[in-house]
Amino acid sequence: MFTPQPISADRHEAWRELAQQLGGMMAGERDPVANAANTAALIYWALPQVNWAGFYFLRGGELVLGPFHGRPACIRIALGKGVCGTAAAGARSVLVDDVHAFPGHIACDAASRSELVVPLLDGERLLGVLDLDSPVPGRFDAVDQAGAERLAALWVAASDA
Repeated sequence: MFTPQPISADRHEAWRELAQQLGGMMAGERDPVANAANTAALIYWALPQVNWAGFYFLRGGELVLGPFHGRPACIRIALGKGVCGTAAAGARSVLVDDVHAFPGHIACDAASRSELVVPLLDGERLLGVLDLDSPVPGRFDAVDQAGAERLAALWVAASDA
């Protein structure tokens, strides 16, 4: 059994350590749901000021809720709607300092104030998104975006999705 280790207070180093831990957790496992569950748990428990971490998978032209940690969430999100749907439709990461100022924001948890959504891309093929929420406005920045993009790429590489 893999036991996550405490991460560094230095944010660059923390993301590097999370990537290393995630690689160890997924070593030899190809199931995308199992890997998504462990990825969401690792992020949720390791990062401060995160109140939701999870996956939405592309199914039949919409995003469908996958493994996550946090409060119950929206089950289906249309492409182009909300932060998740916007990231998926554009196949690009979306970083929002204040979700209440984001046009069309979907409030699954009223406590969430900032959000970071990273697409899960296998080449040009969109598999879904990795979604991180925080109750703190401006919680996420470019360091977090790069770190989350790295974890998303690790998940894609390790999973038969």
